[in-house]
Amino acid sequence: MADSDPEVLRYSVEKSTLGLVLAASSEKGVRAILLGDDRERLVTELQRRFPKARLTRGDDHLAEIIACVENPKLKPALPLDVRGTAFQQRVWQALREIPAGSTLSYAQVAEKIGSPKSVRAVAGVCAANAIAVAIPCHRVVRSDGNLSGYRWGVERKRALLDREAGSLH
Repeated sequence: MADSDPEVLRYSVEKSTLGLVLAASSEKGVRAILLGDDRERLVTELQRRFPKARLTRGDDHLAEIIACVENPKLKPALPLDVRGTAFQQRVWQALREIPAGSTLSYAQVAEKIGSPKSVRAVAGVCAANAIAVAIPCHRVVRSDGNLSGYRWGVERKRALLDREAGSLH
C-alpha cells in the first residue's frame, strides 16, 4: 500500500445482547469494536475516528468478536491493530493485563504504568479506546470501586463486569 493509498477498513454491524456491535479490521488486525444502539451513528463514529480510511462492508471475524462481547471472559484470538502514542500504548497494554472478573482503579493503572500522577490522562486514554472488550477499559473503575464513565454507557460496563463475574450467562 503506497502512502497515498487510504487504509481500507472492512466493517460490519450486528446485534448483540448489549445492543449493536460494529467491528472493523485492517489488513493487520482489529482496529475498532464499537458498541451502540444506532447503526448509522456507529458507522459515522468509525468514519470520524478514521477519517482517511476507506470503509467497506464485510463480516471478517464478526462472529468471534460478537462471542467476546457476549462473553467478555473470552480473549479474542484475533490480532489487534492498535495505534496510538507511547503513553496510550502503555495504558492499553496495562488494561489487557487486567484479568477477566477483576477491576483496577484509574489510579492503580497509572501506578502500574509508572506514571502515578497521570490518573486523569489514564481516564482520557480509556475514553479514547476504540476497541471495546478486547482492550477492556470496562475493567477500570473509580478509586471507591464505583462505576464511572464508559464511552458506551455505564449500563453496558456493568453488564460486561457482571458477565465476567459469572452472574449473567
